[in-house]
Amino acid sequence: MRTDPPAPAAAPPDETVFVRIMPGLFVLLWSTGYIGARAAAGGAEPLSFLFLRFVLAGALLLIAALIGRASWPRRGRATADSMIAGALLQGGYLGGVFWAVYHGLPAGIAALIVALQPMLTGLLAGPFLGEKVTRSHWFGLVVGLVGLALVLGPRIEMTGTGITPVTVGATLFAVLSIVLGSIWQKAHAANTDLRTGTFLQYVGGAIVVGVGALATEDLRIDWTGEVIFAMAWLVLVLSIGAILIYMVLIRRGAIARLSTLFYLVPPCTALIAWALYGETLTLVQIAGMAVTVGGVAIATRPAT
Repeated sequence: MRTDPPAPAAAPPDETVFVRIMPGLFVLLWSTGYIGARAAAGGAEPLSFLFLRFVLAGALLLIAALIGRASWPRRGRATADSMIAGALLQGGYLGGVFWAVYHGLPAGIAALIVALQPMLTGLLAGPFLGEKVTRSHWFGLVVGLVGLALVLGPRIEMTGTGITPVTVGATLFAVLSIVLGSIWQKAHAANTDLRTGTFLQYVGGAIVVGVGALATEDLRIDWTGEVIFAMAWLVLVLSIGAILIYMVLIRRGAIARLSTLFYLVPPCTALIAWALYGETLTLVQIAGMAVTVGGVAIATRPAT
């Protein structure tokens, strides 16, 4: 008797929906870093705080990897690649930004400098990854940057003494670190198991900020209620949730297009600050948010 071959199994609907919302979910989770950073401000030295954050996040991922019997890199080079990506993505980027803001760089200035990331990624994605960056992508980046300037402009305090070559240089170093870290992850470590690969990233990041903390800080963390909340939030929501989504997005798409999502973080952060802390949100900032969203839509539009 003749029978037809079974039809291929369709992708689970829930998985498809989750894949579609991942970019927006990443932006939302990443933007909540403002909550943790604000809560920890004044209660802990930046590199010491980050070191413990990386240790805790790494421990949770290690437990998950052992329970789930996740695969580990079989070659020493693969292990080193994940640690290098983490040293840049976690240690260099977060360490540079946290250190600069802690030492007086206004958050608005830091956000504008970090906004250079999509531009720099677009410049380097071609030579290092062979990605084609279209004219519409560049146009979208410029539009998005203009929108960000409108969003962040009212929040910038130019009179602060923390605007120094050292703090600005630390933030520029942070931007270069996340760009190179993302490219390294895409080129050399994208196929590593998410649990073990991200654990190794936190090992690399912890080494960087740990050495920095030992060299420049007193390892001070005052365990107030706000600092405990900040640590829990940043470990679970940012270092586990947002970073794992970012790793998945790196695997699935072009780095140049992915980096454009970071343009949406300051507008989303401004909305969170308005909702939770009653911070002012002007018409100019609202218009800037619309311009930024339009720029990101142009830059991430699939090439035809």
